[in-house]
Amino acid sequence: MTDDHLAIRAFRAADTACLSEIWYRASIKAHSFLGRELLQDQRRQIEEIYLPQAETWAATISQRPVGFIGLLDSFIGGLFVDPAVQGCGIGRALVAHGLQLKQELTLEVYAQNSQAVAFYRHLGFRENGRRPRDDNGLPFENIRMHLAA
Repeated sequence: MTDDHLAIRAFRAADTACLSEIWYRASIKAHSFLGRELLQDQRRQIEEIYLPQAETWAATISQRPVGFIGLLDSFIGGLFVDPAVQGCGIGRALVAHGLQLKQELTLEVYAQNSQAVAFYRHLGFRENGRRPRDDNGLPFENIRMHLAA
């Protein structure tokens, strides 16, 4: 999929450091309520487990990664775009790519991440559940959302 200089391609091991940095900077912006220490711990998991084991697609501009989507079957395990280029259609393109591949997508998003919640709603995702604690057992509400092609 290409739009001007935007391309989406499969993850390469050589992308790990760049995508980890994108994940971290985007997470500091969107999930500051989690604290830097927890995000640093999660970053190691992103690099060692999540990026290589998920079906990860990198969005690139002029061959430089600027965002990624990680799919676990039809579940979006993560969607992160470099804060410097957020609002330019990269996240939308990554979701469209995932939807084309899977025909439906589900995700969970922190309720406190109002920008992401609004983004997903704008794309047509519908809320289909909530849980009061995150995967770490912390009291951060998660919203479950679904989108069908």
